[in-house]
Parts: sequence; C-alpha cells; structure tokens
Amino acid sequence: MSGKTLVAYFSASGETERVARRLADAIRADIFEIAPREAYTAADLDWTDPSSRSTRECKDPACRPALKSMLEGVGAYETVLIGFPIWWYTAPNIIKTFLEAGNFSSARIALFATSGGSGMGKTMSDLKPSAPQAEWLDARRFSSGASARDLAAWADTLA
Repeated sequence: MSGKTLVAYFSASGETERVARRLADAIRADIFEIAPREAYTAADLDWTDPSSRSTRECKDPACRPALKSMLEGVGAYETVLIGFPIWWYTAPNIIKTFLEAGNFSSARIALFATSGGSGMGKTMSDLKPSAPQAEWLDARRFSSGASARDLAAWADTLA
C-alpha cells in the first residue's frame, strides 16, 4: 500500500484484535483500538438476551456508544482499514461513532470483519453515511485464523 495507512479496530472478544494486529504487522501500518468508554461485559455481549447492551445498541440506529479516546491526526491517513465483529449482519454502532468523530473526508476506507459465518450483510450501506466524503473501497469478512499472507494480499488489492 502506498501512503500512510491505519488499521483501526473494535474487538469485543479479542478475535478481531488478533486479525487487526496480524494485518497491521503484515502491511506495516499504524494501529488503533476503537474502544468504548464503558467496556462491554459478558452480559452486555449476550446476543441471545434482548435486553443486553449489545442487542439494545444494534436495534437503535441512532445509538452512538461513547469512545474511550479518539486518535489524534486521523485525517493524515490516506487509507484506513476498519475492523470489527459482525453484529446482527452489520457493524457495531461504535464504528459509526468512530467515523463521525474523525475527519475522513480525504481518506480511502476499507472494512474488514470477523465472523464465524455471517457475511458483511448491509455493513457498507450502514456505514457510508457516517463518512460520506470518504472513498469507500472493499469490505471483506475473515475468519479469526486468517493468515498474514491472506490479509496482506487483500490489502494489496486496495492499492
């Protein structure tokens, strides 16, 4: 990849973090964790409980979970690869918080997700309004065991 590249990720269970770190190492990119101000507990992540925090957040399209911190100078990155787990066939709303908090007007954004089997669903169309001036590239789902070689090969297709 040419230009300054950032791998930003949200990980609830550690799976997406492992993939993001493997990707950042493989392509020599900077890395940033998109972390909620209030960490998720196991009960918060119980998708079978209709009253769990994650379920309530995903059912409310206006929900924007607060960030623990925002990366300074995010607008300096030419390419931003954003990773997250798939929740209810889309990205968790904290990804919208991240996109709306930063200046991505001149960025190229590509999405990657971890999931045991769910595809990307409506993720791209859900997220584009949060950074409408960005150039949106590919969206790809990876298993948590994706190799550095496969991740780098995907990143190379974005160049």
